[in-house]
Amino acid sequence: MEAPSFAADIERLKAKQDAGADFLVTQLFFDNEHFYRFREACVRARIKIPITVGIMPFTSTKQITRMAFTCGASIPSRVIKRLIAAGDDAASQELAGVEYACEQLRDLAANGVDGLHIYSMNKPSVAQATHEALVECGYLES
Repeated sequence: MEAPSFAADIERLKAKQDAGADFLVTQLFFDNEHFYRFREACVRARIKIPITVGIMPFTSTKQITRMAFTCGASIPSRVIKRLIAAGDDAASQELAGVEYACEQLRDLAANGVDGLHIYSMNKPSVAQATHEALVECGYLES
């Protein structure tokens, strides 16, 4: 968010690699296409170290709104539609967020990411659901 441009961000990552970084971890995001464009830019810049993807399942409308404003992550319309469908019910909002994150994780695993990091925010139900999704798609063994 604080970088002057996307290109400057990529240049800084290349400098970190050249200075000896072993791997990168992304900021959280809700649209995998953003990551795929980022990964392609890294390849073009000859960044060869592994990139671990950071995914945070949202658990409430309030939480995802705060995250978007704090880190600048965009919220895709398909996420907004899920939140609207969940209404004001806290359990439905959490379920919508965890289900969406699991879909993201399955897609990322199928598209050969170097690693996945789940920001579960100390919520065992979130950790369990994401683990099950990754076992189901073959990314992890049970």
